Amino acid sequence: MTEEVDLFVIGAGSGGVRAARIAAGHGARVMVAEEYRVGGTCVIRGCVPKKLLVYASRFSHEFEDAAGFGWTVQHPVFDWTTLIANKDREIDRLEAAYNSTLSKAGVTIVKSRAVIEDANTVRLLADERRIRAKHILVATGGAPGLGEKIPGIEHVISSNEAFHLTKMPRHVLVQGGGYIAVEFAGIFAGLGAQVTLVYRGENILRGFDDDVRHHLRIEMEKRGIKVITGCTVAAVEQHGTHFSARLSSGNAVTADQVMFATGRNPNVAGLGLEAAGVRLAKNGGIAVNEFSQTSVPSIYAVGDVTNRINLTPVAIREGHAFADTVFGGKPTRVDHSNVATAVFSEPEVGVIGLTETQARDQFMKVDIFKTQFRPMKATLSGRDTAILLKLVVDGESDRVVGIHLVGEAAAEMIQMLGIAVKMGATKADFDATMALHPTAAEELVTMRKPTVSHIRRAAE
Repeated sequence: MTEEVDLFVIGAGSGGVRAARIAAGHGARVMVAEEYRVGGTCVIRGCVPKKLLVYASRFSHEFEDAAGFGWTVQHPVFDWTTLIANKDREIDRLEAAYNSTLSKAGVTIVKSRAVIEDANTVRLLADERRIRAKHILVATGGAPGLGEKIPGIEHVISSNEAFHLTKMPRHVLVQGGGYIAVEFAGIFAGLGAQVTLVYRGENILRGFDDDVRHHLRIEMEKRGIKVITGCTVAAVEQHGTHFSARLSSGNAVTADQVMFATGRNPNVAGLGLEAAGVRLAKNGGIAVNEFSQTSVPSIYAVGDVTNRINLTPVAIREGHAFADTVFGGKPTRVDHSNVATAVFSEPEVGVIGLTETQARDQFMKVDIFKTQFRPMKATLSGRDTAILLKLVVDGESDRVVGIHLVGEAAAEMIQMLGIAVKMGATKADFDATMALHPTAAEELVTMRKPTVSHIRRAAE
């Protein structure tokens, strides 16, 4: 007999788990199919384990800085095996917690790949069962892409494999210039590896504010990371336990490990979407409307598989909104504007809103408030580093439309600042806020005169 449910969720990642739990709370009969591990990319091999590795990599700088504050740390020794084992133990704990949360909510969890057969039928490949569902939610996320097939591509790893290396590589080549590439370059460098970052563009972090891109690159290079831009890896050859990566420039880089972080693709293959009539968008993700509904009315999609804003909190919000809309009687649209984001590089990047270039294209007058300074901690540690703080202001309304930070705790700061930007705070509101001294963030409320003002003529 074919089992029937109100909601069948394909993928137990951040968006799928939230949607399943909230829908069950609204009284729906819910089943979730996950072919790998419950928790999805973020929990299992993304944000969470990545942040743990970032923490580990920063201790090397802390040991160095401690000397300026009177501490003597005798020859600290790092052990990769211990780090990975402890990381795996924490991921196991989190997966168990996710399973428990779903079970307590009354959600049925199935360990299987699921394929959509029609608008209301899903087939489980593990046992060939067919499930009839009033609604189907696709939340399969994204997967690393290695780009075009170059000679030796079989020697290249993605971020998925980087979390499970059996030993710490001493020389690493990372190709890519986005979040994952710069984060792993910082991780490996902080843990003691010699790192080369290769990126095809003119500078790292395409799409971020130009000042942020320039500042972070300088800081990465100060930490010993060699950044090569305008170049790609053309071929990878194995020589014993090492690899030689031939670059498009004609040069070669020798490394123990070659990692490509050239982007992630929506995980849409083999789901039966085409047979069911689900339309894909031009960007490769599942096309959805403002309520995350696909071209097939009974089928919805949330998270990275839609290729809208590929961030875990966005997927969670979309999953919650879907459940409230379909099962809670509360039609809910997700506002994708002014979403704060962070890059856990070394140092951190935190941003929200428009870049300077975007603001100049959108507004007639743009005021830029920018400061760069040596953090107080570095005065005693002696570290050669600087913080960047930047406000982008609509010169006519005085509204703060963009904030860009590079420095310690940038992620924590941008989360709080995101509230102000979302509420439409003006530069006058920032000016009226009393500074908290001594902090780096106090500079955000003490910058009085624009660094530069851009006025766009009407003809432009």
